[in-house]
Amino acid sequence: MVQIEVDDLSRPSVRRLVAEHLTDMYDTSPADSVHALDLEALRKPDVTFWTAWSGPELLACGALKELNPREGELKTMRTTAGARGRGVGATMLTHLLDEARARGYERISLETGTQPYFAAARRLYARHGFVECGPFVGYVEDPYSVFMTRRL
Repeated sequence: MVQIEVDDLSRPSVRRLVAEHLTDMYDTSPADSVHALDLEALRKPDVTFWTAWSGPELLACGALKELNPREGELKTMRTTAGARGRGVGATMLTHLLDEARARGYERISLETGTQPYFAAARRLYARHGFVECGPFVGYVEDPYSVFMTRRL
């Protein structure tokens, strides 16, 4: 059973997962095309960060950033290597969408990469109703970015 909880990013396993996420983003994309949040940015008041667990095992993380009272952005979606292919990413995404609805958001958007490394993520988002869109709130066109959105 997967337990999802709000996280303060203080546990070493969580910090390692976020560091792994950032490393992969910088290894996969040019630095000026990386939009992943570091620990400091994930602790800002407009961001809520969750982790998914199976007992003591960290499975995944995800964050929701408030863009304005009617819109949010998905950030830092990451599944541990050992949990991939088990539906944990879809479980976390469903949780974040439910939370966005509970907050009264009318739209949720995200930025992900265009490279093959991000293909599984793009498929996951498409299966959950996300469609490609143009840049939103502060983003600009970038050949290494895909912007996706969905109404709630």
